[in-house]
Amino acid sequence: MSDIAATQTPFVNRPIRAAIIDLDGTMVDTADDFVAALNAMLARIGIENQVTRAEMVDYVGKGSENLIGSVLAVRMPHTQAVAQFDDALAIYQSEYAKFNGRHSTLFPEVKEGLDAMRDLGIPLACVTNKPHRFAVELLGHFGIADYFKVILGGDSLPLKKPDPLPMLTACERLDVEPREAVAVGDSENDALAGRAAGLATLTVPYGYNHGKPVQSVKSDGIVSSLRTAASAVAATLAPPDTTLTE
Repeated sequence: MSDIAATQTPFVNRPIRAAIIDLDGTMVDTADDFVAALNAMLARIGIENQVTRAEMVDYVGKGSENLIGSVLAVRMPHTQAVAQFDDALAIYQSEYAKFNGRHSTLFPEVKEGLDAMRDLGIPLACVTNKPHRFAVELLGHFGIADYFKVILGGDSLPLKKPDPLPMLTACERLDVEPREAVAVGDSENDALAGRAAGLATLTVPYGYNHGKPVQSVKSDGIVSSLRTAASAVAATLAPPDTTLTE
């Protein structure tokens, strides 16, 4: 997997006509919201061992259930963690509603990238494992919800990433074939879901990826930002250079 510069040749040999973009770690740095909500939850169930940002990024990206299960698993015996899970998840969801967007920031060049894709006429979907209501609220908080024709959360369908169903559903609702779309994300889950659905895949290097190096993700390339991703998509739509050289 190579780094893709804005002026590089197309990263795939087919036109890309739609983009499906992840949320946490790709468009918005939400890590501190997660930490605040998790620690509020732990305090309410009587656990003093708080979560740090460094620990949290190892868990985020696989849905709230995995996040809570992982946090509890390292703080109490297995049987206790199982017994506590449902209450902890409900408490976490109520606490997260208080913090959603409060400590978050947009990553650099997100709006520029979304603008560039819109200028290309590329329809967009946001596909995230975050619960749908939180995703919609967060996109609205940063004023970028209207860029997306489709928004799918982790509870929108029976299966979530890395299963291909959300990607396939997004393509269907965007009225494009999977091979005409690209999945842009920060983690292995995004790339696995995209590849399984038949999409091209691009990875940003600044997100979470479950605490693993982004170079470990098998995708069609690394893009430094969504703006660079838009340039990479534009390259697939450009007419081929038929200029003959001697």
